[in-house]
Amino acid sequence: MPVRSAEATWQGTLKEGEGNIKLESGAYDGPFNFVSRFESGPATNPEELLGAAHAGCFTMALNARLFNNGFTPTRVHTVAQVSLEKGESGFGISHIHLITEAEVPNLSAEDFAAHAEATKETCIVSRALSAVPMSLEAKLV
Repeated sequence: MPVRSAEATWQGTLKEGEGNIKLESGAYDGPFNFVSRFESGPATNPEELLGAAHAGCFTMALNARLFNNGFTPTRVHTVAQVSLEKGESGFGISHIHLITEAEVPNLSAEDFAAHAEATKETCIVSRALSAVPMSLEAKLV
């Protein structure tokens, strides 16, 4: 199996410095800084990239699960909201909330929710992040 990599560089102090994150594939190469991570700014941040990875993994895994169970989804879309909060021991990822919706003919909302919940527990990135509390909203459209 392949090994995937990404890299980051930081220069300067925590608050005034700046960094760059680059994906091995070349799909992303861009800045991050204190404001984009701990406040609100135009650059990316590790939590946003973690959310992208989780949303991508979950969406792909849910789509595969539905196909493997005899359903043919026409679209699966997921948003991963990653919460960064300051706690007693410093900053940490306190919660991940997945919001997924899909178009799946001949599948009930209840069965879709069950498949989504099972996927939340089994997708590769969910398992890697199992120390972080996660919640899920699943909706058929």
